[in-house]
Amino acid sequence: MRKDVRILLVGEPKVGKTSLIMSLVSEEFPEVVPYRAEEITIPADVTPERVPTHIVDYSEAEQTDEQLFQEISKANVICIVYSVNNKKSIEKVTSHWIPLITDNTDKDNRVPLILVGNKSDLVEHSSMETILPIMNQYSDIETCVECSAKNLKNISELFYYAQKAVLHPTGPLYCPEKKDMKSLCVKALTRIFKVSDLDNDGILNDSQLNFFQRTCFNSPLAPQALEDVKNVVRKNVSDGVRDNGLTLKGFLFLHTLFIQRGRHETTWTVLRRFSYDDDLELHQDYLFPQLKVPPDATTELNHDAYLFLQGVFDKHDKDRDCALSPEELKDLFDVFPYMPWGADVSNTVCTNQQGWITYQGYLSQWTLTTYLDVQRCLEYLGYLGYSIVAEQESQAAGITVTREKKLDLQKRQTQRSVFRCNVFGDLCSGKSGFLQAFLGKNLMSQKNIREEHKSYYAISTTYVYGQEKYLLLHEVFPDDDYLSDADLACDIVCLLYDVSNPYSFEYCAKVFKQYFMDSKTPCMMIAAKSDLPEVRQLYGCTPLEFCRKHKMPPPQSFTCNTAAAAPSRDIYTKLTTVAMYPHVSQADLKSSTFWLRASVGAAVFAVLGFAMYRVLLKPR
Repeated sequence: MRKDVRILLVGEPKVGKTSLIMSLVSEEFPEVVPYRAEEITIPADVTPERVPTHIVDYSEAEQTDEQLFQEISKANVICIVYSVNNKKSIEKVTSHWIPLITDNTDKDNRVPLILVGNKSDLVEHSSMETILPIMNQYSDIETCVECSAKNLKNISELFYYAQKAVLHPTGPLYCPEKKDMKSLCVKALTRIFKVSDLDNDGILNDSQLNFFQRTCFNSPLAPQALEDVKNVVRKNVSDGVRDNGLTLKGFLFLHTLFIQRGRHETTWTVLRRFSYDDDLELHQDYLFPQLKVPPDATTELNHDAYLFLQGVFDKHDKDRDCALSPEELKDLFDVFPYMPWGADVSNTVCTNQQGWITYQGYLSQWTLTTYLDVQRCLEYLGYLGYSIVAEQESQAAGITVTREKKLDLQKRQTQRSVFRCNVFGDLCSGKSGFLQAFLGKNLMSQKNIREEHKSYYAISTTYVYGQEKYLLLHEVFPDDDYLSDADLACDIVCLLYDVSNPYSFEYCAKVFKQYFMDSKTPCMMIAAKSDLPEVRQLYGCTPLEFCRKHKMPPPQSFTCNTAAAAPSRDIYTKLTTVAMYPHVSQADLKSSTFWLRASVGAAVFAVLGFAMYRVLLKPR
């Protein structure tokens, strides 16, 4: 909403422009009226909308045309004053003043007009019969007010309507010719309805209506008032009320009714509470609230944000199969201006046999977005109405900024829940297969992935000492001449070579020596395609000797060619464990007892997590 309002009064000489201003200020009719009143400013605390208001007079006798044009360009609303007992002044409204204003304002940013019929004390009839056709002809005219500067009739109302035309304009909301709301207004109100429909059943029940009322107007509706509202809708709209709840059709009808009855400030109050600006776009400050992230810190969703996202999943998982079908996913993102997830998502997170994103995969994708691009995550949470539904100041309340990694290393412990593993390897070494195996896809199912749907990320959960953690795998393009900071920034490095290719290990050795040999980032060697016959690597030493020399764990055998079964997840648990405990000694990493302790309970916790979600769904 605007921080101030500038009102300009124009019209023919002697129609009473100056008298209107002076009567407002002194609350009495002036005995002596100057040619022009000085600009006055009404403080915010004495205006109905609590906004400072500047009132500017125009005098043909004292001002040039150029000065008039400048004032028109600065005005937020223009009052065209005529005298109700002077037909010529009425005719000048359309023959002179409206064309003049139109020529001196941007056609894409029209200034609202108020027609002001002054000197109503001098006639017994109204000028409305003459004015109504003019109002119907020009859509920029907000309203017409008949008043009397002498009797102080409707003086305060005149300036209130002028202020209201700026702060609560009709133009963006309503089309007088079609007698219906404009498409952008319908789109915004539809999103507001869907955000407020907390169970996604297509109606706002009494509880949801009261939550909406408290959110927008700080007080609930009395039970009888709720019934009165629904009865108005019932009488005017078929299907406006269903199962004693308000449908989208009924919700839109109510706002159309508010606007038609001159109560568009009600609709604007709702729109602004949901952070829409005067152009019916969401405020950038709302979508991108301030969040400071130190260079070595990461960003994660906190418990409240996960609960919110679980609720969003729950209300769109109509068939309760713990996965989102394409139709359910489309419905979930209907409150977005665009589809945020592409086809590659199904190869980034876990899906079911039909390729639909599972509950775990859904939360994983949100975790990935938060980690890689927290500003995008804040934007997405904004579209879903997180701050409204969760009753938080902004989406930033749902984000945890972790402490800097160097502090974790100093304290030899971490509170992070998401760990990044960058996967390095030569061409055709099996990196993509390694990522897809993490999502439960064996070699056979990976063959169905289309090239344009390929993802260079994979994220899922692992369990270390019974704690659920997210492991984010990122496939790095093989270029040992140049690696970016993003390629090097991670919690653990995975160096992957093909045991059946004698030249494959050399690339891993080069990358390690050039970038990670003196780094504090732990590294692990993966001997991929272990189902194939192993050949001698053409390098100065064997992979095992290389690992011993550089105090790394021995190469870990891995294959995703597991016939009908899903590939083993043990290696991913090991990677997460090393990422969590980078200070663990080489002796411990070689110990089978250490790995057994780290991985114990992983399968049990994974099954329990899925089962618990099903249990939670049963009562609903």
